[in-house]
Amino acid sequence: MARFQDAEADRLRALEAARSRHDQRVAAADNRAAAHNAGLAARWTACTEGEPEAVEWFVGQALAATPYPDGFPQARKIAYRPQEHDIVVEIEFPRTTVIPEVREYRFYKTAPEIRPVRWKDVEVKKLYAQLVAWVALRTLYEIFRVTKDLDLVDVVVFNGTVTDVDPTTGKDTLYHLVSLEPERSIFEGNLKIDCVTDPVGCLRGLGAKVSPNPYDLQAVEPVVIFDLHRFRLANDSTELANLDSRPNLQKLSPTEFEQLIEKLLKAMGIESYRTINSGDDGIDVVATKDDIIFGGVCLVQAKRTKNRVELGTVQAIAGAMADHNAATGMVVTTSWFGPSSIAFAKRSNRITLVKGAELKHMIKRYLGVDVIPGVAEPRGRRAQGSA
Repeated sequence: MARFQDAEADRLRALEAARSRHDQRVAAADNRAAAHNAGLAARWTACTEGEPEAVEWFVGQALAATPYPDGFPQARKIAYRPQEHDIVVEIEFPRTTVIPEVREYRFYKTAPEIRPVRWKDVEVKKLYAQLVAWVALRTLYEIFRVTKDLDLVDVVVFNGTVTDVDPTTGKDTLYHLVSLEPERSIFEGNLKIDCVTDPVGCLRGLGAKVSPNPYDLQAVEPVVIFDLHRFRLANDSTELANLDSRPNLQKLSPTEFEQLIEKLLKAMGIESYRTINSGDDGIDVVATKDDIIFGGVCLVQAKRTKNRVELGTVQAIAGAMADHNAATGMVVTTSWFGPSSIAFAKRSNRITLVKGAELKHMIKRYLGVDVIPGVAEPRGRRAQGSA
């Protein structure tokens, strides 16, 4: 009985020690889970507020969650530019060896034996071109889809590359096979991706630079050379703009900015005239379009500013429209609009607001010039204030 009692006491002590170790492991696991979840929550909050590194992490996680066949490279580079409301992404395509040499195997009774049937060279090149195009379209679709509700990304700047041996040097060389920068409105409005049967033609329809023969590594000039270090040179958007070689709209004089808007509207097929600097009721450009449905006079105010456009400006254009019996009005700015201004324009249903990020892409599309507005739209609580 004494030996039994001693053994039972030892067992209970060991059991208590095991329970203590188990509780410690559970507590440590709970702490790790809580820290992980807190980190995710912090990242998500930063993402919704437009912090570049958080947005890049979020988009990277979305792309990494997409399954690809074994052997596909997973290398990708992502940079978010809040000033321009775009994502710059560069992904690596698989090498040409991803296309198998053998198309099928056939059994020949007369031999009898099974023989491989190889792809023809023209078929291999076509398959690889389609593969490259599909991967590009899929990546664009996924980025636009996951950022749709964030109101952070208006454009995706995409580079698709492959690293292969340069036959003239024998060294691994980076080739750009696809490069484009579609706007969300064009991509989502004109594309039903699950019905596309010609991916290469689809990319070209989106304005992409597509290699005429990706299998033979015929490279194209990329829209943007990816350089993450350049994007990270400065946290302040104005400093970053000053380091950029592209024209900065903030450096234009008011007259030069008005002339730019006049030129842009004309490039869009709208007859436009700048007003005299004095006595114009705040109207900088008068535009007209001979159209039965959308025609009439449009009064345009051009605001080159680093600050938010206030509600009074939008109300003033509405008053000028009433005074001059104009059909529509437009406020174009290098900055952004507050929620009250946006709501007023929606209620009016005749006033168009064009913020800096949208203006940038209009200039690129119709004038062929890549510019920077020179000011970033604030995100999060700073953008929640009243107009």
